[in-house]
Amino acid sequence: MVKSLLNSVNKMFSHEDLGRVLLRLAVGGLMLFHGVHKLIGGIDGIAGMLAAKGLPGFIAYGVLVGEVLCPVLIILGIFTRPAALVLAFTMVVAWLMVGIGETGSLEVTGAWAIESIVYFFLGALAVAFMGAGRYSVAPAWK
Repeated sequence: MVKSLLNSVNKMFSHEDLGRVLLRLAVGGLMLFHGVHKLIGGIDGIAGMLAAKGLPGFIAYGVLVGEVLCPVLIILGIFTRPAALVLAFTMVVAWLMVGIGETGSLEVTGAWAIESIVYFFLGALAVAFMGAGRYSVAPAWK
């Protein structure tokens, strides 16, 4: 009886393409909020952080690629794997810029201080490994 129930549940939830689109919506959609914030508020803060580290401020425009363009591509399922890899790289840069000192820290709520960076990094890698799936604007470009 338990085996039959488990088999029924497994069959009911065996929709890998639906899982892919949900992951794409979560990773791309949630990252897009960060990008829209930078579109509205500007990238001066990031340019300042780069300048403080001796890097040219124009590199800050790369955050718009990683946090706006790539999430939109991921959500739509267009050039999904390359976009996800760029997003993962963006998270490595974010960790190096603002999170490296917090890697061993917890927030007051008990959350890992860099958990959102890690979530987006691992989520983007998962999307890159799995591709867009059937439910995408351009399934041939997965």
